[in-house]
Amino acid sequence: MGRDWEAMLSARVRAWEEGERLFRVEREETLAQLRATLPREVLRWQPEEVAVYECDGLPALRERPLAVALPRDTAEVQEVLRVCARLGVPVVARGAGTGLSGGALPCRDGVVLSLARLNRVLEVDPVRCWARVEAGVRNLAISEAAATFGLFYAPDPSSQVACTIGGNVAENAGGVHCLKYGVTVHHVLEVRGFTVDGEEVVLGSTAEEEPGFGLLPLVVGSEGMLAVVTEVTVRLLPTPPAVECVLAAFDSVRAAGEAVAAIIAAGIVPAGLEMMDRGSVAAVETFMPVGYPKDAAAVLLCEVDGRPEEVEEELPQVLDLLHTHGAREVRVARNAQERAQFWAGRKAAFPAAGRVSPDYYCVDGTIPRRALGEMLEAIAEMEQRYGLRCLNVFHAGDGNLHPLILFDGSREGEWERAEAFGAEILERSVALGGTITGEHGVGAEKINQMCVQFSREERAVFFGVRAAFDRDGRLNPGKMIPSLPRCVEYGRMRVRGGALPFANLPRF
Repeated sequence: MGRDWEAMLSARVRAWEEGERLFRVEREETLAQLRATLPREVLRWQPEEVAVYECDGLPALRERPLAVALPRDTAEVQEVLRVCARLGVPVVARGAGTGLSGGALPCRDGVVLSLARLNRVLEVDPVRCWARVEAGVRNLAISEAAATFGLFYAPDPSSQVACTIGGNVAENAGGVHCLKYGVTVHHVLEVRGFTVDGEEVVLGSTAEEEPGFGLLPLVVGSEGMLAVVTEVTVRLLPTPPAVECVLAAFDSVRAAGEAVAAIIAAGIVPAGLEMMDRGSVAAVETFMPVGYPKDAAAVLLCEVDGRPEEVEEELPQVLDLLHTHGAREVRVARNAQERAQFWAGRKAAFPAAGRVSPDYYCVDGTIPRRALGEMLEAIAEMEQRYGLRCLNVFHAGDGNLHPLILFDGSREGEWERAEAFGAEILERSVALGGTITGEHGVGAEKINQMCVQFSREERAVFFGVRAAFDRDGRLNPGKMIPSLPRCVEYGRMRVRGGALPFANLPRF
């Protein structure tokens, strides 16, 4: 048995390294069997029906799937997976489609498995402080359901009004308050779902301990490549009794970065510590005026929360550190409404970019906090070289940056320049000791940069882990793990000073 598994894995790794296309789908037969198995209201296959599923929040990558299944319960999810398993059809699970890395990009001959209809809050346990929800429940809806009990769900992506918990699990989503409270993996207790073959799986537990290997953290952040998650149990936290939010304006981004480092070095862990540069502030104030100082080179938002005595001790320290490191204006929110307004502006940065430019490309990477100023200066130099503007938004406390590269896709060559601009930011992040993603995932977008950050041996280990769950790689193929030929070609392109375009991504 062990030798059989080793031989299979070796064959799969070789196929991956060679870039072999493993799927040979009979389109008509697949549609016929799906239509014979699923009710009409569950299956979409007409061109106009599947067109709306051809991309996620990264519209530069588009592909129309063979069909889209919208199951109403877990039994129908299982049936879709079983049919696709019999026919060898690839499957891409999808939540709300708000992902920004092409993680839900369909396969041309594959099935999109939408979990949007699995949207019930099944149980809120205020005693054990957890909520059990279906994968299609919106992130914000969990906190809304828990608020009655004085509880909340901490991870809060900017898209929390729309994104689903299933998608958050797939991407290990963070949010503006992840500095203190952590990201999705720190708040998921248990997931239920199915393997690629339709076998039911339960990972994690609501108990304090679970026997065997802890596979739950492996699935959280696996980008839908190991299992299809249908139900999630999340940890809830007591709503902090005291909260204070500070807005600070600086005349230089480097000074703002130094203030961030000083706050963390002082042993203070704010609930949120966010930075926006001048361009982002101007865009937000145009989109929805919240009172940010538009003439500032950088604006910091710092929120401290906890017991009243903790906040009373930390707030003066934060204010002193901000002034010491050059803040020319410091404001403490006067009430909960103004605090919400401060954060509403930060969370509106992405749509605000869409108001000032025909198109924008949101990059997601992470760098050490000490390198914030250096990275911003590097991005300013890249703006000049690529001839494109860039608005910068940072989860400054943990070094997660979200440059928003502005371009006009209707102008020849601008998208290609934006793509190359983003690739250089990601590779500069690696050079500074960071990573190519913080919370948006690799998906199809950053697959080239995986060649830069990880060695061939490391990528083979990733593939081995995947093969343990999905031998043929039918769940969300063409994402995260690049083939050896792709990395070789990308290396050649980098030497020549080019970037491998998204158009050359493998299609299955």
